[in-house]
Amino acid sequence: MIVDGLWIGQVAMAALMNVAFAFAVGSALLGAWLVKDGQGKAAPARLAWLRAQRSFVTASIVLLLADLGWLLYEAASMSAVTLPHAFGVIPTVLAQTHVGYAWSVAFVGALVLLLTALSSSTGTWRNAFLWLAVIAIAAGKASLGHAADGGTISEAIGVHVLHVLAATVWSGLVIASGLAVLPALGTSTARGMLIRTALQISNVSLVAVGFVLLTGIFNAVRGAGGSFSTLELSTWGHVLMLKLALVAMVLALGAMNRFSALPRLRRTASTMDAHTFTNLLYLEALAMLGVLVAAAALSHVAPAFAALG
Repeated sequence: MIVDGLWIGQVAMAALMNVAFAFAVGSALLGAWLVKDGQGKAAPARLAWLRAQRSFVTASIVLLLADLGWLLYEAASMSAVTLPHAFGVIPTVLAQTHVGYAWSVAFVGALVLLLTALSSSTGTWRNAFLWLAVIAIAAGKASLGHAADGGTISEAIGVHVLHVLAATVWSGLVIASGLAVLPALGTSTARGMLIRTALQISNVSLVAVGFVLLTGIFNAVRGAGGSFSTLELSTWGHVLMLKLALVAMVLALGAMNRFSALPRLRRTASTMDAHTFTNLLYLEALAMLGVLVAAAALSHVAPAFAALG
């Protein structure tokens, strides 16, 4: 691995892709949960619902642009050319490489996701296209990583797709709710919606965390080559430890919210307890951003077993 401008650019674009994808999925879920209470012009949850809708559209646009930026950096890296010359290499990368095929799947999924976000429909077909797009993006992203080293169709790919999906739901709910949506439910008239939405976020996140941990253990064992002693000797291992430290921070903040702040908010419905919950969620969202950046860096570092031969 050579840490140069191209590598930094790739990691930056990959991190932006991770954040935008998570933000879009989290916003879509929150928008679906708030739609009944937010469509009325005077509804207490209207501002939160509008924020979820706008965040969904904005994040989907950013995801498309980040996808294009990442492809440019990847083409330059693969061909050992400068960024301006990489434009001429992109057609070859798309037509003749596994990276091109996987990126195309993810990009088409991102395009469908944006069209879904722009749609005013709320029916079954819209939801079906939304989740098909999410699965396509997750499959494409998983195939761009180290899981594809064992082949296009493999156990590693399947597990990593599940990992990306679960991690995106968890991180998306935390980031979208903590940074954009839940602060708009801060008024006393919206307190009931805040409590109900907080419960939905907590319960869905708990299930997603379970899948993230199980699939993450599989990925870690595979990347370490079955020997965790390699973690101390490789850059991949160091980045993984940083990511795990950030995940532990997110889990600790989430546990404080689920087992302390949320039960107290449900008992009192007070403004102080509502602020405690949203403030903890805000800190959790900031830590989660670090997790997604670390995940982007990890995907662009050779696994420990490969780096150490």
